[in-house]
Amino acid sequence: MSSELLVDVSAGVAVLTLNRPAQQNAVTEKMAAELSAALHRCDIEDAIRAVVITGTAPAFCAGADLSARAGEVSATLDPPPWQVRKPVIAAVNGHAVGIGLALALQCDLRYFAADAVYGLSQVRRGVLADGYAHWTVPRLAGLANAADIMLTGRTFDGDEAKSMGLANASLPAGEVLPTALSVAHDIANGPAPLPVALTKRLIWESLGMTPAVVGQLETELNTHVAKSVDGGEAMAAFKERRQPKWTGRVSTEWPAWDVPEERPSLD
Repeated sequence: MSSELLVDVSAGVAVLTLNRPAQQNAVTEKMAAELSAALHRCDIEDAIRAVVITGTAPAFCAGADLSARAGEVSATLDPPPWQVRKPVIAAVNGHAVGIGLALALQCDLRYFAADAVYGLSQVRRGVLADGYAHWTVPRLAGLANAADIMLTGRTFDGDEAKSMGLANASLPAGEVLPTALSVAHDIANGPAPLPVALTKRLIWESLGMTPAVVGQLETELNTHVAKSVDGGEAMAAFKERRQPKWTGRVSTEWPAWDVPEERPSLD
């Protein structure tokens, strides 16, 4: 991969670093394509248990590269972070506006620098926010907050992002990446990978389901997990009073995931 995106995989954690510091890590078509490829790798490689997305300091991402015409660069990645079957953590260590903020909001956990500037300001440039922002922001912050920040295009800091629910924590800039890495390594070394992956998928999709469908999915998924490699290891570890040693593979044990409107079907 080019120097626009740095990829480091170590001890079960992949760190993806947007690396155009002279341009405040503004997204180009090339960077977006390489980030999509890196996320695809994270999804299919079982050795990767958690992912951290960050930016080369001092910014996280200043949005789309404005040398391109509006609409040419998008944070609509393939796959988007919320579809990767590993927890994806945004270490937002500096300013994140437009596409930059939209990218962070596609992640499962988000740690923001308290004194940085955030905003979805596209309406002030004559376009709409993209990168699934019209889906993520209402889910994370509610309709009132979504209307506030997206209709005005105003900016805000990390503390306000935390108060709205956009950030899990608002921290000094120097603590953002270490905190994200600590959480990522805890995930990589603690919970079983398949239940984590299925929990993540259910969290993101459950708001569009009825309680009955969610309950049925929980039952069917737990039945599936119980028959998995790590399901057996969990029971053995409990009986032997020891810590489990997870060896399950999300890539080979992932169930068919097909959720009709009325009734789930997991084969």
